[in-house]
Amino acid sequence: MTILQRTPVTLAEVQSIVKNLEEKKDLKEYLKKFVKLSKEKVDALTKQIRELNNPKIKEKDVVKIADFLPETHEELNKVFTEVSLSEEETNAILNITKKY
Repeated sequence: MTILQRTPVTLAEVQSIVKNLEEKKDLKEYLKKFVKLSKEKVDALTKQIRELNNPKIKEKDVVKIADFLPETHEELNKVFTEVSLSEEETNAILNITKKY
């Protein structure tokens, strides 16, 4: 098998993909424990983060933010291991996540 493309996906997206697969019972139980938002809310959240048009925020970071829903500066900084965000950038993201 050859991997042609890698695309980060949120846990909510995975949940919607495997929803009707009988053989993925363990995965569905895992997702039930850790998925915090519906797919619709995740789509809205990720759209708002992307609309910040911040080049420091990569797609994998958007996905992590949607999955973890950080509430503090410290929690958000754990998502961004490769770059450092300013207080203004951090506040902009946290203002979005607080809505969800």
